Amino acid sequence: MHSESLLHWEQKSVDHAKAYKKLLAKADRRKLLPRLPELHEEAFQHADCLSCANCCRNYSPRFKTPDIKRISCALRMREGVFIETYLRIDEDGDYVVKSTPCPFLGSDNHCAIYEDRPSDCRRFPYTDEDVLFKRTAITLKNASFCPAVYWVLERLCASEGI
Repeated sequence: MHSESLLHWEQKSVDHAKAYKKLLAKADRRKLLPRLPELHEEAFQHADCLSCANCCRNYSPRFKTPDIKRISCALRMREGVFIETYLRIDEDGDYVVKSTPCPFLGSDNHCAIYEDRPSDCRRFPYTDEDVLFKRTAITLKNASFCPAVYWVLERLCASEGI
């Protein structure tokens, strides 16, 4: 991370979790939703995914059918072989990677399937869409390991006086 604002963000995120929960519970979504794209862009002026990769190291996206088709095609594998090699079904019935870190994460934090990555990876960390407010548990979890989510929630809390 290359911003003073993100100094010790991990501990600050833990310390501010109750404030984030309060914000997400009481937020006027109609008012805050239009601000998300700008805050999202701003967050990535300060957070560098390639120096972090916490999401790829610790969690798995869902691999939906179109993702599996696209990725297995790009890897020139049959879908069944791709699934058998890399995926398992989680407690929610979704396909996720068998192990962490993600098998497609390189030692340089680059993704080997970046152009064909799952939709969840393309959308992560959801700081520019209504998922931020609709899926509170996911947002709070993401704030614990993603500096961009921390950045956006901090800015929203500040603007709301929380």
